[in-house]
Amino acid sequence: MTNNILLQLNNISVVYSDVIQVLKGVSLAVKKNHIVSLLGSNGAGKTTTLKAISGLLKPENGKVTEGSIVYDGMSIQNSAPETITRQGIIQVLEGRQPFKYLTIEENLRVGTATRWTRPYKKDIEMVYSYFPALVTRRKALAGYCSGGELQMLVMGRALMAHPRLLLLDEPSLGLAPLVVKEIFRIIKRINKEQETTIILVEQNANMALQIAHYGYVMENGKIVMEGKAKDLKENPDVKEFYLGVGAGGMARSYRDVKSYRRRKRWL
Repeated sequence: MTNNILLQLNNISVVYSDVIQVLKGVSLAVKKNHIVSLLGSNGAGKTTTLKAISGLLKPENGKVTEGSIVYDGMSIQNSAPETITRQGIIQVLEGRQPFKYLTIEENLRVGTATRWTRPYKKDIEMVYSYFPALVTRRKALAGYCSGGELQMLVMGRALMAHPRLLLLDEPSLGLAPLVVKEIFRIIKRINKEQETTIILVEQNANMALQIAHYGYVMENGKIVMEGKAKDLKENPDVKEFYLGVGAGGMARSYRDVKSYRRRKRWL
C-alpha cells in the first residue's frame, strides 16, 4: 500500500449468519484527505461496506470471510469496533441516533469517550463553528431536535472523537433541500480544514459527486464502476441510472427507467 493510501479493501466478501452473502469481492482504495463517494441503489451493499470497515458487522452476526481491509498499514478486518474506533475510524450511522434524554452538549461530550485525553471545551467550540444552529439549542434535549439538527448533532459528535477517517451513511436522508445543501457544504469544509478523510454513502448522487474527489458505484454487492468524481458525473450510465438524466440532458421519468436493471451493461 502506498503512503498516500489510508484505507484499502482487497477483494472482501461479507456474510451474515454464515449464510447470507452481501459483499462479493469488493476492492477499493481511499487516499488520505480525500472524499470518496460510494453510490448505488438500495441493497447494493454500501452500508455493509462501511460496517465492514468500522467493525459494526460483529453486533449483527456478520463477518468478512475473504479478503483484507488495510488501514494505515494494519489489517483490521473483523477487529472489535471499539479497537477500530480508537484507531481513528468513526462511523455516523444512517438514522441519526442520538441519546435522546441527554442535551445536545451532553451528546457531543459522548464523542470524547474513546479518547485518552479528556479536555473537550475547545472541541465543542470547534463543532459549534461548523454547526452554529446547535448553539442556541445546546441545552435542549436531543429528543426534541429536528431532523436537520440531529444530523448536525451526530456529525458533531463524531468530530469530537478527532476522526482520521469519517464514514458518513446517508447524511441527506429525509432532509429538506436547503438543509441538504448546508450539510454537504459543511462536509466539504471538514474535509478541507480538519484534513479528515471521508467515505460518503449517499443516494443523492448529484450532491455527493459535487464534493467528492473519487467515486465508486456498487450493484448487487460488487463494485461495477469507479473513477474521478468529475468523470463519473459525465458518464452516460451514471447520468441515466443515478442522476436521472437521459440523452441530451433531459430529465428521465420513473416510468422511463423503472426497468433499468435489465439494461445496465454491468448486470
